[in-house]
Amino acid sequence: MANDPDAKRLLWFVFAGSRGGLNRLKIISKLKENQFNTNQLANKMGLDYKAIQHHIKVLEKNNMITRIGEKYAVSFFISSFLEANMESFEEIEQKLDKSK
Repeated sequence: MANDPDAKRLLWFVFAGSRGGLNRLKIISKLKENQFNTNQLANKMGLDYKAIQHHIKVLEKNNMITRIGEKYAVSFFISSFLEANMESFEEIEQKLDKSK
């Protein structure tokens, strides 16, 4: 499944082809280190809680992250889909870092 062109296209759209892609990229980078809840992500990234909620919703909808827990105890971590396509994600991450 590595280097799946459809997965790569989806990754490019979510992280580079739409507004807020860089923030979503940063969220995934944080979640690669550890699992966090929405409030922890907002504090670590210095972003508004509502903005993080929006990006989390987009990432969940596109199967990039998975949630564990309910209500206020929800934590997020990287989905198995993203883990399987981590090589493509890191390639996009490097290209976007160079373009800053």
